[in-house]
Amino acid sequence: MKSLVRGLAWVVVPVELVLVVCLLAGASLPADVLVGAEAVALVLLAVEGVGLALVYRRGGRAAVRDVVPEPVRRIVGHELRVLGSLALWVARRRHGVREGDLAFGHARDQASMLYGFVFVCMVETIGMAVLLRNWPAVHAVMLVVDVYTVILMLGIHAASVTRPHVLTEDALRVRQGAHRDLRIPLERIAAVRGERRFTHEAADGVIDLPVGSQTSLTLELTEPVTAVGFLGKRRPVTTVRLHADEPERLLSALRQARTAPSPSPAPPA
Repeated sequence: MKSLVRGLAWVVVPVELVLVVCLLAGASLPADVLVGAEAVALVLLAVEGVGLALVYRRGGRAAVRDVVPEPVRRIVGHELRVLGSLALWVARRRHGVREGDLAFGHARDQASMLYGFVFVCMVETIGMAVLLRNWPAVHAVMLVVDVYTVILMLGIHAASVTRPHVLTEDALRVRQGAHRDLRIPLERIAAVRGERRFTHEAADGVIDLPVGSQTSLTLELTEPVTAVGFLGKRRPVTTVRLHADEPERLLSALRQARTAPSPSPAPPA
């Protein structure tokens, strides 16, 4: 079953890519060919979905992980988090913020840029609809791509709004929309300082989580924490640079949390 699922993935993706490339190149495909190819692709996708469901039923998530490469899982997971964030945004809810936690937003300084991208995408959608009005198949493909791009841009902003940094009793959860999620125990924070930076060079042991091309706080750690990249690459980091809408408030809360006395242990029964 696992071999079947892997094989179908190698068939479906190239078929869809060939169709899209042909349509975008202006190739005139007979309607029977186009409908037949799409029907085959949909059938193969359905079979692959059933295969993954059977693999999951027999071996759980571990079996699915053996079939689907980690980069693919992470890309799909990111897309689902982005789309799910739209629902949270509409419902005015936040992800991962429990009662007693302190939340610190980080979406404000990128909002205008993302809304600008959304506007440009909408204008481009209208323009392409006019230019491709005589090629219905190409127009349909581009319309789907453009609409999904608009949804994705809105979802990226929604993810930043609904997934703030979260300060709990024992850790700081640092996030960058749906892309990054890093938990830092408070006892590992050696120093925290306000530091606004607009340029970030790659360095060993340093992770930059800019928003709107800037970071406003820098954390120095006594011990490394593991940062997981977008495609699953893991590396230890001892310096974390992040951005917050209210960096002074987060800085004050962190300093207070780090100096607060630990709760006394309960007396023995």
